[in-house]
Amino acid sequence: MICQVIGVGEVISVFVRKKNANLITDVAFSQALVDLRAEVIDPVAFKLAAVEDSLVFASHPLIEKHTLNATDALVLRSALDAAATLRPEGNDLVLVTSDLRLLHAAQVEGLRTFDPETGSQVDVDALI
Repeated sequence: MICQVIGVGEVISVFVRKKNANLITDVAFSQALVDLRAEVIDPVAFKLAAVEDSLVFASHPLIEKHTLNATDALVLRSALDAAATLRPEGNDLVLVTSDLRLLHAAQVEGLRTFDPETGSQVDVDALI
């Protein structure tokens, strides 16, 4: 699995928003951060990808094309590049996001997607 380093910050910001809106408790927030570290940040098998300037510049056309914010365009460009590398090897990429605009843009660009807020285990099984 691959995640951009900036994506970790995005996940943390979702946790903070949920805690601040009293949708999760302080205990659940703390556990979510522990789990994020254990499942994404620390494991060697989970690749955290750096963001190069060339990727940032390559993402700019996607901002206008899909009305995305800069971070979402960066995520989409990275996913498109990764899919282009994986597909000739017989593999594919699934973009996981709950951002509806990013989901739609990824689907328009031909990527497989999964929304963790609405998807089920059956949906995950069908994708992997």
